[in-house]
Amino acid sequence: MASKEDLFAEAAKHWDLERLYPAFAEAKRQISPRSRRGLTETEKLYLRGLLSGCSPAEIARQLFQSSKSAEVYLCKTLYQYVKKLADVPNEPVGNWRNICDRLEEAGYKNQSSAEFKVNNSVPTEALVKIVNIGFKESTVSIDINIRLEFPSTSETPKTEDLAKNG
Repeated sequence: MASKEDLFAEAAKHWDLERLYPAFAEAKRQISPRSRRGLTETEKLYLRGLLSGCSPAEIARQLFQSSKSAEVYLCKTLYQYVKKLADVPNEPVGNWRNICDRLEEAGYKNQSSAEFKVNNSVPTEALVKIVNIGFKESTVSIDINIRLEFPSTSETPKTEDLAKNG
């Protein structure tokens, strides 16, 4: 079994936990001024589980708890903190999937390097040429040449012609 610190570690890859933990701690302080300062290790663990895309039942399974106890725990803690952070104290969370959406809207999600590369390298020009279409019995074959031009940091645009590389 993985240690509790290692559970749901993928959340750190996609979420700014350095900002999220203090924000949740402040929401917790506002909701329950007499409670322990900061987030407990259990609260952090459940939060990472949600941010990793796990349902309360999946989190409970990994922690060897009942799904009902996980749901109750989340309703009394993290869901309340999210509502405070999103400034919607009277709205129900609705579904555990909404947590990620609300936190992403609030700007706590990291932009992954893959997303960054894709967003900054969208083709400026694309040419798709159907070279040949063939029919043989019940099979259709289509030969396609694709030419994409990507923006470059240099003055000369880079062109990649997949027909030449194939």
